Amino acid sequence: MNFEVIADIFINNWDAFLRGAGVTLLIAIVGTIIGSIIGLIIGVIRTIPTPDSRVKRIFLRIVNWILSFYIEVFRGTPMMVQAMVIFYGLDLAFGIDIDNMTAAYLIVSVNTGAYMAEIVRGGILSIDKGQFEAAHAIGMNHFQTMMNVILPQTIRNILPATGNEFVINIKDTSVLNVISVSELFFASNTIAGANFMFFETFFITSIIYLILTFTVTRILRLLERKLDGPDNFNLVGNQMQVDIPKFKE
Repeated sequence: MNFEVIADIFINNWDAFLRGAGVTLLIAIVGTIIGSIIGLIIGVIRTIPTPDSRVKRIFLRIVNWILSFYIEVFRGTPMMVQAMVIFYGLDLAFGIDIDNMTAAYLIVSVNTGAYMAEIVRGGILSIDKGQFEAAHAIGMNHFQTMMNVILPQTIRNILPATGNEFVINIKDTSVLNVISVSELFFASNTIAGANFMFFETFFITSIIYLILTFTVTRILRLLERKLDGPDNFNLVGNQMQVDIPKFKE
């Protein structure tokens, strides 16, 4: 391995690598945020208790079936295939012409949303049922119970899985080169096609991907520790020591 050649490739093309890494990170951030919101909404809907009304039960069953279909489709097909179908299919089937960056945001978001929906649902179901019962006992409905009691705990519990989805999205943006999104892989492929040094160019690419994922992982670990709070804590406020008298027998 000639490190001088690798250094020359990076020096001559650092701006293209930087732009590609920026686009990759931007798509991953937007896709993860929107996908997490989609997952939260679906997770809450899919954990709604069975209503007493027959009409509401039928409506809820239909909604759950539609959401289950969405989850199974996007979890059961590769993102590369989804990119081709959404980018070209929307134009052919509905006449909706979208640019490749908009398509990239949409693809990563709906794909992440399908995975996050199951992660959120699992996080909600992991909360002790006694908390649901206690919230309902004081008059909270399902939405109030979720917003005030369940979701704050769920979000903390699913944070590692959400971070994992973010890291996966950083790497999976490489498949968007099939719709000509100028992310890191696309930029690297262009550089390698010009200098015919594929190994050296993609060695640089792998290092950039590693730096991105390593940095994101460490930031998320710090966030987890921040949410956990300190291991030891001291009471503040009125901490007057009370001496308990000892009685002689």
